[in-house]
Amino acid sequence: MPAVVENAPASTIRGGHEQSRPRISEPLQYSGSLDSYAQQDLTPVIGREYKGLQVAEILKSEQCDQIIKDLAVTISSRGVVFLRDQDVTPQQMREFGEKLTHLAGCPESSGLHIHPLTEEGSELGDQISVISSEKQKKGGGLTHQLSDTSRFASVGWHSDISFEPVPSDYAMLKIHTLPATGGDTLWASGYEIYDRLSPAMAEMLEGLTATHDATFFHDEARRLGNPLRKGIRGSPLNQGEALTAVHPVIRTNPVTGWKSVYVNKGFTKRINGVTKDESDVLLAYLFNLITQNHDAQVRFRWNKNDLAVWDNRSTWHCATYDYAEARAGDRVCSLGEAPYLDTRSRSRKQALEEA
Repeated sequence: MPAVVENAPASTIRGGHEQSRPRISEPLQYSGSLDSYAQQDLTPVIGREYKGLQVAEILKSEQCDQIIKDLAVTISSRGVVFLRDQDVTPQQMREFGEKLTHLAGCPESSGLHIHPLTEEGSELGDQISVISSEKQKKGGGLTHQLSDTSRFASVGWHSDISFEPVPSDYAMLKIHTLPATGGDTLWASGYEIYDRLSPAMAEMLEGLTATHDATFFHDEARRLGNPLRKGIRGSPLNQGEALTAVHPVIRTNPVTGWKSVYVNKGFTKRINGVTKDESDVLLAYLFNLITQNHDAQVRFRWNKNDLAVWDNRSTWHCATYDYAEARAGDRVCSLGEAPYLDTRSRSRKQALEEA
């Protein structure tokens, strides 16, 4: 169990918020509790699949905390973990999400996120988001916004809820309804994208912040006829109707201690401290690094009841809308720390070379 510890020296920290600091000051270490399960890395840099690992059984295990803590380390280092054919309820997903973020050292003030567009009195509870292609056809959320602005599927790459002052650390999605073919999801590694920056570019970006904006959700709420959720959305810092936040362009993942690029097409509108023209050029370059490097990505074909768990601090994901049939699932998003850069942190490549 992570203990409350002293934070890194203030002089090494850029960004973050004093009310939302991680409870760990050093990266977590893997203990080996998952070694007995069949596993396979899906690409050299991102993605791992486990077979025979059931979330419902983990929650009942005497080793529950240790297994979940090791899963947190694995998810944060591999970006996304896939668990096939899960017999797990939305309530068990919520319990798993709460344990995952807590054992990984999230701030005491962080819990599960409530999306601003979540309907009051939702059948599955405020912390469960129902991802449904049928609902999306009626117009709502990011998919509706993007359909009116672009015909490039890659425009959908994003990291969950980066518009909040305290965004997501981990998220999980279980797909229970899917078409016969199509509907894959892709993830990309923020660690790998950072490693592809030149030292001069990385140094410059580490001194910059970016504004993340989801004010278009106001229009979506009106279109759907639902009031926007203005109360506390999983953290005392996440409330009100602003739906904008300023975060470092390069952030540190406290679980691994590795640096990642942290901008995304879905929400990042402006890099601060430079001109608008310079911001547009920099964002376009970073977005291109994400979308045009297939060797920094993993593509997952869903089967019924598969579960994906990923780290939003250091990955992006993008659904593939190449189907007409119904596709639906349940998603849980936990909240981590307010994003920060620790200038002592290393890149993934550097850390693995020195290990």
